Amino acid sequence: MEIKRSGSQPSGKGPAEYFTGHVRVDPLNNPPEPSRVAMAHVTFEPGARTAWHTHPFGQTLIVTSGCGWIQAEGGKKEEIKPGDVVYFEPNEKHWHGATATTGMSHIAVQERLNGLPVTWMEHVTDEQYNQ
Repeated sequence: MEIKRSGSQPSGKGPAEYFTGHVRVDPLNNPPEPSRVAMAHVTFEPGARTAWHTHPFGQTLIVTSGCGWIQAEGGKKEEIKPGDVVYFEPNEKHWHGATATTGMSHIAVQERLNGLPVTWMEHVTDEQYNQ
């Protein structure tokens, strides 16, 4: 058994290569193989968002605070609020983040394939974000 005490894992800044705006990533759990699961608590300031990306086994988001937007490629932008649970299918291209005026936090749960939980793609443009 392992307990990760609150505050024992440092927060990280969401890298500009994968995020637009101010994003904080707080790791929750990333156990060694054979486990494939990885979890983080991600906080987006207003206007902040991920780049387009996919996950080999899909991704679950559990919204914990604020108000955000999500969009899968080819779909419409949807609003998400605390208590909402979102599931993206394996390899479904998508993005998520805060609204333009309100921050948002979620727990992100995904699984690794060959050590990688995500494939990052191009940034979401301001035009795409504001549609």
